[in-house]
Amino acid sequence: MANFSRINCSDIKLGMKFPSPVFFDDGENMFVAENKTIKAYHIAALARWNIPYLLIDESGEDELEELDEFDDSPVEELYELDDAEELEEL
Repeated sequence: MANFSRINCSDIKLGMKFPSPVFFDDGENMFVAENKTIKAYHIAALARWNIPYLLIDESGEDELEELDEFDDSPVEELYELDDAEELEEL
């Protein structure tokens, strides 16, 4: 079961991002995905549809914190290939 917190639509501002998906008040239909920037059309839609609040799922944040506490494995670094020449060398 999701652990939702309410977000008043009046608190949502242009350019905001959320660490988890944000849902409409039914808790099933997503308003915006995680880490997506709030645009003017998002704010306009909330006003047009008279949405008083949205819901954000905070249960995933607790799971991530728990995983970090027990993760003793070494971290491998990943490198991006910038040039076509580097691709040809591989």
